Amino acid sequence: MRKIVLGLSAAVLGATSASAADLAARPYTKVPAPVISVYNWTGFYVGINGGGGSSRKCWDLVEFFGAAVNPIQAEGCHNATGGTAGGQVGYRWQATNWVFGVEAQGNWANFRGSNANTSAFGGGVTDVSKIDAFGLFTGQIGYAVNSVLFYVKGGAAVVRDKYDIQVTATGVSTFAGSETRWGGAVGAGVEFGFAPNWSVALEYDHLFMGRSDVRLNSTPAFAPIAATSTHRIGQDVDIGTVRVNYRFGGPVVAKY
Repeated sequence: MRKIVLGLSAAVLGATSASAADLAARPYTKVPAPVISVYNWTGFYVGINGGGGSSRKCWDLVEFFGAAVNPIQAEGCHNATGGTAGGQVGYRWQATNWVFGVEAQGNWANFRGSNANTSAFGGGVTDVSKIDAFGLFTGQIGYAVNSVLFYVKGGAAVVRDKYDIQVTATGVSTFAGSETRWGGAVGAGVEFGFAPNWSVALEYDHLFMGRSDVRLNSTPAFAPIAATSTHRIGQDVDIGTVRVNYRFGGPVVAKY
């Protein structure tokens, strides 16, 4: 009986081994490469911005009622501060991690400030200034870490200024005028892509507006006949904004 059992067991094992040998080998399947989403900064974009700013202005009196003031009289300084809102349009192109671009920006502003006039001719009057608009025309260079872009910018700036000299006690305007002044701009920012074509940025800009001689005309309330005063006014402007951009370029790129 034992011999019969052993014989049957050997036969079963032999059949099983033969059947396993006849089976085809399992095919090798390569694990697919992981897909990494890479944010693409190339393309035209438009956006809006808002924030605040401050303009440091210092006045010197160089002419009064048509006569040169010698020596020039310092009138004092003030900071004109307030809010701003506007928009921007530009184009960027990306090469590996480097991003290059050009941009034009236009903003409404309400940067206002004043100081008591300290010149020999300024007793009882206040110098008032306001920036009501500015524009930036800049080039950019940045470095992208996927959907985060660090950038610097530089170029030209234009500012619209309004000036007023008022009687301190009553607020009555005595001389008034305006100018459009050109200067330089530098800035820096960081931008975050939060959707395939949308991004939000924090940006700081400094405008170098230099010094300019500005002629103010007397107001009817102050002088029955036309009179002028000329003021050498220097200014620099600091601006901080939050920006939201929509880009018309391609979507996020899949990288293997």
